[in-house]
Amino acid sequence: MANIHIRRNHHLGISGARKVAWQWAEQAEAEFDMQCAYEEGVDCDEVHFSRTGAKGTLRVTADHFELDAQLGFLLGAFKDRIESEIVKNLDELLAAKKKPATKAAAGSKKK
Repeated sequence: MANIHIRRNHHLGISGARKVAWQWAEQAEAEFDMQCAYEEGVDCDEVHFSRTGAKGTLRVTADHFELDAQLGFLLGAFKDRIESEIVKNLDELLAAKKKPATKAAAGSKKK
């Protein structure tokens, strides 16, 4: 069994992080046929995801995302490719979340 651990810090707060986590879960369901369940907590939310040969949890806090996944024997052979795809998707969602704030800040400086 292969394990994946990814941590990404952010400055979105819990509300912004929840939005990114929901987008990530929707993307995982659509692109990778994952079953996702979102659990809101006081200080930490969790997205539990699974499909044949893979399962894991994405923990969502006010300042970071932490993903732990376990891959079965067959998917374990593709661990590096799967991990890089997860990293790419999460990083793209975080980058997209940053862009509007940057544009708004730039627009307010011009006025």
